[in-house]
Amino acid sequence: MSFLGKLFGGKKEEKGPTTHEAIQKLRETEELLVKKQEFLERKIEVEIQTARKNGTKNKRAAIAALKRKKRYEKQLNQIDGTLTQIEAQREALEGANTNAQVLNTMKDAANAMKLAHKDIDVDKVHDIMDDIAEQHDISREITDAISNNVAFPNDIDEDELERELEELEQEELDKEMIGISVPADNLPDVPATEPVPAKAKPSKEKEEDDDDFKLLKSWAT
Repeated sequence: MSFLGKLFGGKKEEKGPTTHEAIQKLRETEELLVKKQEFLERKIEVEIQTARKNGTKNKRAAIAALKRKKRYEKQLNQIDGTLTQIEAQREALEGANTNAQVLNTMKDAANAMKLAHKDIDVDKVHDIMDDIAEQHDISREITDAISNNVAFPNDIDEDELERELEELEQEELDKEMIGISVPADNLPDVPATEPVPAKAKPSKEKEEDDDDFKLLKSWAT
């Protein structure tokens, strides 16, 4: 609009349709053209049947039917081309609309991220992370200090322990050699009463002496 038009209140510029409105109108136009196609296809089929019916009977009527068929086919071809253009335009608008929505979403996300980082200073973040790492190191040092056994320092001589163990093993071996290592609970129990002495069985030599004495006594008598 010119400056004078604005100054004297000229006609305001009309705002064009939105992308969504344009896509919707294109779809409505497509539906209308598709219905027109179906109508023309039916008309073409009727004219073909009319031409066949009057082919031998009425040549003039058959030729007129074929002419109408040609006109319908021409209109059908034009509609096909128009539909192709409309479909391409609709797909382009849908793609542009999708790109605009994606761009707006990314823009909103960028603004949200900017707002989230508004009060965050990168240098402060590095300082905080350094403080966290330092506190972790201090905590680890404290844990190591607590876990270190101060009351019992690890200054024991391992060689001395080995020699002491060898001495104990040698003492145990000596006890086994002299029979001291027999446990007391394996010894036989002491009887409560005195054992009755068993009668001595006469030896064979004494029996022979008794036999010789008996023989000498018999000779003497």
